[in-house]
Amino acid sequence: MTELHGRSALVTGGNSGIGRAAAVALAKLGAHVVISGRDEVRGNQVVRDIRAAGGRADFVATELRDEASARELAARARELVGHVDILVNNAGIYPFGPTDQTSEQTFDSVFTLNVKAPYFLVAELAPEMAKRGQGAIINLSTMVAEFGLAGMGLYGASKAALVLLTKSWAAEYGPHGVRVNAVSPGPTRTEGTAGMGEDLDQLAATIPAGRPGSAEEIAEAITFLATDRSSFVHGAILPVDGGRIAV
Repeated sequence: MTELHGRSALVTGGNSGIGRAAAVALAKLGAHVVISGRDEVRGNQVVRDIRAAGGRADFVATELRDEASARELAARARELVGHVDILVNNAGIYPFGPTDQTSEQTFDSVFTLNVKAPYFLVAELAPEMAKRGQGAIINLSTMVAEFGLAGMGLYGASKAALVLLTKSWAAEYGPHGVRVNAVSPGPTRTEGTAGMGEDLDQLAATIPAGRPGSAEEIAEAITFLATDRSSFVHGAILPVDGGRIAV
């Protein structure tokens, strides 16, 4: 398929899990995909896999730790693809645990990667999209941004901030042709959630689907929001949570 032929995408955290699945899916639709991440071995493997399937991809090794690193990633992506049409803010960390056992370092790390990095990537790339009169930004939230769950307050709070930013950015950039939306996954089986063990299955047992989702299922929602199929969708938080939104 060539639905995204001639367009480029930047997917943060694209070397594994949902980010990898999104990068592969966007490349299959014809986009030139730039993926970023800290693990060069895995990142370069994703690039090789995409290229072997006939797609176009590049990897940028980076650690999103502040405004400067976010703006530098945007600049490096532009060097590779000219301009970025689609931004997928996927990179994130999700340490779980009691509030009284959370260190300030952990708190700062979560908000830096989950909120600050997307904020300054949008600050760098959205105005350029607006000047061209088109673009799509997809943020990755989580179902625990919508309700309280013991041990997930820090992660949920960071993603709740991203939900509000999604709506604010939609209001700010939507009139200039830039669609900003978010995907809100439920329990999803990825490399990152492997450490949850039975807890993931127990959480999934509480939702109508009765099972964890796959990274590819989340990627389907991301590609929908990245394409013109969602041309009238602005500021939406799309639940891909196996029905948790319904209970």
